Amino acid sequence: MTEPAAAAVAVAVIDDDDAVRDSLGALLEAEGYRVEGYASGRAFLEALPQAQPACALVDVRMPDMDGLELQRRLAEAAPSLPVVIITGHGDIAMAVKAIKAGAVDFIEKPFPDDAILNGIAQALASREEALGRTARRLDIDRRLARLTAREREVFERLAQGDSNKLIARALDISPRTVEVHRARVMDKLEARSLSHLVRMAVIAQVEMDDI
Repeated sequence: MTEPAAAAVAVAVIDDDDAVRDSLGALLEAEGYRVEGYASGRAFLEALPQAQPACALVDVRMPDMDGLELQRRLAEAAPSLPVVIITGHGDIAMAVKAIKAGAVDFIEKPFPDDAILNGIAQALASREEALGRTARRLDIDRRLARLTAREREVFERLAQGDSNKLIARALDISPRTVEVHRARVMDKLEARSLSHLVRMAVIAQVEMDDI
């Protein structure tokens, strides 16, 4: 059994086969998950955003809208939702396309219970990682907003490895002025070191053509 905290975690199962949905539902509920079953991709999309599952198990081959099309639409409607593809033996090529489009995993039918549970665990871990990256990005963006225009210029050049002298020459200011701006940048960004500052620039995806 999973930890009790998993009881609050919802998993969406999207498959047109009633027996598959029922089987997966029984497995997941026994592990403490809350299960939301949908007979089609369209039904699932219509349930958004009221339905807020932590991950989705998606059959790749369904009538009307296949798993690849559902995945494409989810990338727009719920980009943070990780997808695990359920596939038959004849659908491997489609499953590979799904992986390339961002699916966390694909699991072949008939699937063992541990494969499903491991796929969900991997999907939830990827979601937590993505949410963590988003939170870090927002925090860094908040810090960057503290910088003046000149401090932002100094920050970008520091992040791309320029020395104080090079920055001074490029911005037509004195090295001493660069040092003052540099100290303010480090303080406002709460950077512990130059390497920390560079990591912030990478996470924030600062536009620095010379990097």
